[in-house]
Amino acid sequence: MGHGVPELVLELNGQTWTLDSSRSYTLGRDPQGDLVVEDARVSWRHATVHWGGRSWVIEDQGSTNGTYVQGRRIQQVEIGPGSAVHLGNATDGPRLTVSVSGSVSGAGSGSAAGAAQAPSAQSAMAAPQQAPQAAPQRAPAGWAPQAPPPQAHQQPHQAPWQQQQQPQQQASTPHISQQQAPAAHIPHQAGAHHQPSVNPLHGGGVPQGPGDRGPTGFHQFAVGRVMRIGRALDNELVVSDLQVSRHHAEFQSTPDGRFEIRDLGSHNGTYVNGQPLPKSGSALIGPNDTVGVGHSTFRVVGDRLEEFVDTGEVSFSARHLTVTVDGGKQILRDVSFGVPEKSLVAVIGPSGSGKSTLLKALTGYRPADQGDVLYDNRNLYKQFAELRQRIGLVPQDDILHKELTVRTALKYAAKLRFPADTTEAEREARIDEVLRELKLDIHKEKKVTSLSGGQRKRVSVALELLTKPSLIFLDEPTSGLDPGMDRDVMQLLRGLADDGRTVLVVTHSVAELALCDKLLVMAPGGSVAYFGPPEEALNFFGYSTWADVFSAFENYRDYDWSGRWRGSQHYQMYAADIDAVAPQSVHMPPPQQMRPPKPQGWGSQLWTLVRRYVSVIASDRGFIGLMVLLPAILGGVSVVIPAEHGLAAPTGGDRFNGGAGMIMMILVVGMCFSGAANSVRELIKERVIYERERATGLSRSAYLMSKVIVLGVTTSLQAVIICAIGFSTRKLPEEGLVITGSPAAELCLSVIAIGFTSMMFGLVISSLVKTAEKTMPLLVMFAIVQLVFTGVLFQIFGKPGLEQFAWLMPSRWALGAAGATLDLSHLMAPWDPQKPNDLDPVWEHTAAQWSINMTVLIAIGVACCFAVARLLRRHEPEVMRK
Repeated sequence: MGHGVPELVLELNGQTWTLDSSRSYTLGRDPQGDLVVEDARVSWRHATVHWGGRSWVIEDQGSTNGTYVQGRRIQQVEIGPGSAVHLGNATDGPRLTVSVSGSVSGAGSGSAAGAAQAPSAQSAMAAPQQAPQAAPQRAPAGWAPQAPPPQAHQQPHQAPWQQQQQPQQQASTPHISQQQAPAAHIPHQAGAHHQPSVNPLHGGGVPQGPGDRGPTGFHQFAVGRVMRIGRALDNELVVSDLQVSRHHAEFQSTPDGRFEIRDLGSHNGTYVNGQPLPKSGSALIGPNDTVGVGHSTFRVVGDRLEEFVDTGEVSFSARHLTVTVDGGKQILRDVSFGVPEKSLVAVIGPSGSGKSTLLKALTGYRPADQGDVLYDNRNLYKQFAELRQRIGLVPQDDILHKELTVRTALKYAAKLRFPADTTEAEREARIDEVLRELKLDIHKEKKVTSLSGGQRKRVSVALELLTKPSLIFLDEPTSGLDPGMDRDVMQLLRGLADDGRTVLVVTHSVAELALCDKLLVMAPGGSVAYFGPPEEALNFFGYSTWADVFSAFENYRDYDWSGRWRGSQHYQMYAADIDAVAPQSVHMPPPQQMRPPKPQGWGSQLWTLVRRYVSVIASDRGFIGLMVLLPAILGGVSVVIPAEHGLAAPTGGDRFNGGAGMIMMILVVGMCFSGAANSVRELIKERVIYERERATGLSRSAYLMSKVIVLGVTTSLQAVIICAIGFSTRKLPEEGLVITGSPAAELCLSVIAIGFTSMMFGLVISSLVKTAEKTMPLLVMFAIVQLVFTGVLFQIFGKPGLEQFAWLMPSRWALGAAGATLDLSHLMAPWDPQKPNDLDPVWEHTAAQWSINMTVLIAIGVACCFAVARLLRRHEPEVMRK
């Protein structure tokens, strides 16, 4: 050290460090660091202190909770005597007292002083402290894998898990002892744009609550004063967040010193400790309670209100997640890991390793049977109603209607997700902002189906970014993409993380893992085989390629991969302290209280869904043409059936008109097929979209009714086409039973009713199947069964068992209604000539029987509607199920 440079003295809680300018000092919770600060709010590697040439400088190393000088969060700033340095919180975080040593050091003297006063600083200058060596893992009996390519640090003829774990060596890096902690000596290899690696399991990643980050604003209370919160400018507390209603909620201090929060009928809800208040309801709150409004959280401290805005700086961790299926089989076993804020984490593993199950557990779609998921130290399962608004999920399949343009698809998504009082200009502004951010503005007028695979994935991400989530999950976003698009998507995710979000991606691609901050490798059976920096992963397994690693997983499925991981130094570095900080304790409310409120009213959602569905149909000209052509062809088929007397009673010497029954059977069965064909694919093709939208507050009944209304109108129009063609060349009875002046209208009503009920049967099929390919065989089977049980081909009445089973068939009652109008019992010859008076009771020529037939037919359709509503529950997050 040169003469004249003062030694810096830092003091914290009675401990003193003396620093000299010849080197840089690391500060954090890492025991191997120079200045060790044992506080949960301090990150593992929190900051560095070094001589900057003219003064001492402290530089934040991407800490979770921040470094504050003079009350202001800093990235890098000069410090000196009198500087107030707080770690983790601007007000009550650990405070470093800064002073300058009275003596001027010579070369090396400062190091000696620092070593004498701070053992941790000494350890960083001398040989690195050795960590306890993990106990060797026993390989499976008969283990004899092919040795991986020899590496400089690897002893020959050793199995991968029998080797000491060593970090990869850079060409310019000297040899490192086997016991050294690898992450402390390996530079990030993915590029300068990465956030520094921070261990979230050591305080910095799991803060105690929003207040530990330091409030972003203060609001003073006055006794008896009402403080209203909302998006409108006339509120006392204006929150610029589209998730917040114009007049959302209000705080009021009572004369007895207590505080009350009241919801003002908000659309996305007001939350106390993560649980939604009833709409327009209220609750008393205390100093330990938090109130959630959109992306803001409020806490009462004394006579003031502290505000904490979720800007994306949140940590996320999973603790001991275990999922057990029927039969006691565990498909996820004690999975624990944590990630820091603003980081990109990849999850890889072979088939059967539980990646999809893990994703469902992390997002709350299928909560783990054991363990906790913590969003910034808040239990996601218990506070799902509030936290769901801050989490985005991009499934493997696109969550967009491909027939719409990019802008139109986002417009309807924004309409459903934002409060009903959001103006069109506000929604359009947010859509344009997201499109510019993802460089999709040049594609906004293109149909989604015309975009490339990578561009469609960008649009799916854009949809999730509308609500500004802090945490984004993606399931196989690069599946089916070429290597160039794979890189583009991963670079997009890297950029999302750098912009202030935490991104977790499940992927099979290993080509771009270097872009990630952390890598989670799942082993067969659903356990963790590795978690840590991606550049150290292959060396951890002892192989040179991921193909070799996955082959080892497959060949040695019974090996205790998780046990090997837990016995490694990497586990001590990145996961050992997963339980160091207890999560916030929250009372588990009844399930009905955990369901989040809907962003819009039921009627508003229904109107939006109907408009979107009509837009989807209108944009598909081929589908429109098919819907018109199908009934026209079916109606035309009935015309070719010869029937001298059409649908009327014969004249002259003829007694019967057998052709009338055949004509009506063709019309009824044709409408059965047409109605079911309209709907049989509608739910299965939108299943992924429905799952995601349901998690964001979509009403199940509004979604189903939008299908019923649009498909019902479409099917009714088809029935009119069929009847118009089928009856155009036929002679009809002179009068009807109910609509006496128009027997054609009465017959058409029965055809419309069978079309509607068949359409509902198609929705049942669509909600039952797992793939769209299975719908066509079921559709054909449905149509054939309806044909058989019309009662025209053979006698059904009077046959026990068969007659009762036919009561379940819509075609039986539809043809019964038409038969009552036409008096088919007397038009068709009796089934048994010896019993001419043995007539089908369903065809009785009375208005009462026609009404019964129509009522039963409609009742079957309504029953199918309730069945579809119940079946839709299977495709929803468990917390959303009623």
